[in-house]
Amino acid sequence: MHKQPPTMERVPNLTRADAVAAVRNPLAFIAARWTPTPRTVQRAALAALVMAVVIVVTGGAVRLTGSGLGCPTWPTCTDDSLTATRAMGVHGAIEFGNRMLTYVLCAAVGWAIIAARSEKPYRRSLTRLGWAQFWIVMSNAILGGIVVLVGLNPYTVAAHFVATTALITVAAVMWQRTREGDTAPRPLVGKPVQQLVWFMVAAAALLILVGTVVTGAGPHAGDSSEVERMPLDWETVSKVHAVLAWIVVSLTFALWFILKAVDAPKGPLHRTRDLFLVLLSQGVIGYVQYFTDLPEFLVGLHMLGSALVWIAVLRVLLALRERSEGEPAEIPAQPYAATSSSIAGPR
Repeated sequence: MHKQPPTMERVPNLTRADAVAAVRNPLAFIAARWTPTPRTVQRAALAALVMAVVIVVTGGAVRLTGSGLGCPTWPTCTDDSLTATRAMGVHGAIEFGNRMLTYVLCAAVGWAIIAARSEKPYRRSLTRLGWAQFWIVMSNAILGGIVVLVGLNPYTVAAHFVATTALITVAAVMWQRTREGDTAPRPLVGKPVQQLVWFMVAAAALLILVGTVVTGAGPHAGDSSEVERMPLDWETVSKVHAVLAWIVVSLTFALWFILKAVDAPKGPLHRTRDLFLVLLSQGVIGYVQYFTDLPEFLVGLHMLGSALVWIAVLRVLLALRERSEGEPAEIPAQPYAATSSSIAGPR
């Protein structure tokens, strides 16, 4: 008995109607023909988050190498060239390279949008988070151009960093949401713990904002030319920044102690422990750079730490609730006293 030779399936021809549909709504066209696995969607969201952190680090490298005006204009690199030229040297290459990484970031965000749009069943919340990242990237690209056109004005530089932090925020939320269902969130801790965490989030946000002021008043102006600085005493602002850091560390330790005392779920407890470790590492880097006259490498490492601290803070906040895959169970509402069980939240 002879075996039949293997046959290959024919790839359906792309009709004119298909081409028109792809042009009119490419996301719907792809979603109709591709269903990514949940892991693929999670990886796409994580890739967007990682690239958001990378853009913080490379932006810091531009400043710390004095390459902020390596490309003196925008959107082109010079009045006569779209790209950096050999005559512009290493500073032009660094600044133009950072601009090119924006396209890599756009690609990562685009992949996250496509994966979210193609997931079955369709989750509008994920797609919206992806598009929010896209518009933040576009707005921040324009803001980055303004930074160059106004000669690295420190206030615009600070706004540029804050916008990138907003991008990290949305990317972190989307990454978390890819691992959850779409049911209503169920709190894992009580109101007192939630209020403490929100206070910690506010303190961490203020810590990051003051950090941008430290940069705007500090010695790393971003270019070797005369660049405007914020009219503040750098050491005084640095001390305020350090006080805020200790407040966040103290709140984190208090949160961990409370969660441990009331036998809270492991999720919030583990995320709080992670935040505490990241804060300690960031604090060590901060003090070493302060007492060693701000070496560029440590300042860049501190900027990376800033992004990681904010992500860790967000993960603590997002760990306070859970969303199941199925329909949410109805939990009868009943009053309860402010005991350890009420602080820990419903089980």
